[in-house]
Amino acid sequence: MQPLPDAEPLAPDEAPDAMSPFWARALRVLWPAFLMSGVLEALLFVVVDPMSLRWFGREPLDWSATAVYSVTFLIIWAVMATSGALTQLLDEPGSGLGRR
Repeated sequence: MQPLPDAEPLAPDEAPDAMSPFWARALRVLWPAFLMSGVLEALLFVVVDPMSLRWFGREPLDWSATAVYSVTFLIIWAVMATSGALTQLLDEPGSGLGRR
């Protein structure tokens, strides 16, 4: 195996660990939404038994408790992330709703 030729160092904005502004914003929305979804799900299932859920009040939900927990978490996470994303969009500099 031949050694690799010496490469010139990358500029700071070209570094492989540099995150694009889009991904930085996405993580600022998704991570807090993830954490709070876990908290909200825990609070919800302290009050609600997942095995007593019914489809619109009719048939019992025929899912395992793990499936109910997982789907509920993903739904809560999606709602929380959508809320955070809308907040980010409304805070855009040109939206007229940002800081003054």
